[in-house]
Amino acid sequence: MLRNVVVIVQDGVAPFELGVLCEVFGIDRSEEGCPVYDFAVCAVAPGRVRAKAGYDLYAEHGLDRVADADLIAIPAGVEHDERVASDPVLLDALRAAEARGAWIMSVCTGAFTLARAGLLDGRRCTSHWKYTDRLARLFPRAVVEPDVLYVEDRRVITSAGTAAGIDACLHLVRLEDGSRVANAIARRMVVPPHREGGQAQYIARPLPGPTGSPLQATLAWMTERLARDLTVERMAEHALMSPRTFARRFQQETGTTPYDWLIAQRVLLAQELLEETALSVDAVAERSGFGSAATLRHHFLRRRGTTPQNYRRTFCPGSATA
Repeated sequence: MLRNVVVIVQDGVAPFELGVLCEVFGIDRSEEGCPVYDFAVCAVAPGRVRAKAGYDLYAEHGLDRVADADLIAIPAGVEHDERVASDPVLLDALRAAEARGAWIMSVCTGAFTLARAGLLDGRRCTSHWKYTDRLARLFPRAVVEPDVLYVEDRRVITSAGTAAGIDACLHLVRLEDGSRVANAIARRMVVPPHREGGQAQYIARPLPGPTGSPLQATLAWMTERLARDLTVERMAEHALMSPRTFARRFQQETGTTPYDWLIAQRVLLAQELLEETALSVDAVAERSGFGSAATLRHHFLRRRGTTPQNYRRTFCPGSATA
């Protein structure tokens, strides 16, 4: 479980991306049954740090706080500028944290700092779509995936722009502290509890608002019927569109296909059922729309990197796994 979280700020730090990390990990939500993280904002040395927006921040802690942290996060800043040099002491601290198995995360251009430390060598990673070509050019040993929201590779998580940073944070909370905690944080932040990391960064049109869109109404309709046989034809009929138009609109407005969206929601439901109920894996498969334990296992393993049984053992050690 995550307990000790450190965010490292440098001159030029972007306030919004810093705020994302503070909002997810730095607020006491114990009233809602969430863990309280031992949270600190640090700099290479305690003192003033210049923010990108033209004002100063004061970091009370130096890098000594990094030594015991479960998670070290780097928000966006000016690291993508080739003229900017990261402090060698900071890079050494990141290497040491990675070597002892801590989680390392970057939001947006914070990935450039991780790359300078060599942490992205041979790892899949991403950044804001505007800078992924530069990241790949400057650090050819990094395996840059330019079109995704976030990437997790061997305890290093990199994310794209601001909203993708929220997604990456919630993804990590879900991995370490479970769906209930991630959902509670998302609910307080009024954001979706889960978006797949492989979803496209750039969406031609924003997701429609809660009213006035046939597609939004259909998304809600689909969410309420995950256990049923939902074909594209049925989805399109509900949205009052032809299947071809529906598939095109869906891709434009969500960044993914109807099938991938549906599978992602079913995996998320299965994950919650595995955590929160004593249902057998067969029953979880049925309730989440996969029909059989084998099909559930296939999709769960592909999207979560583990089997439903192992996932339940991790989050509910005393539960049956039949």
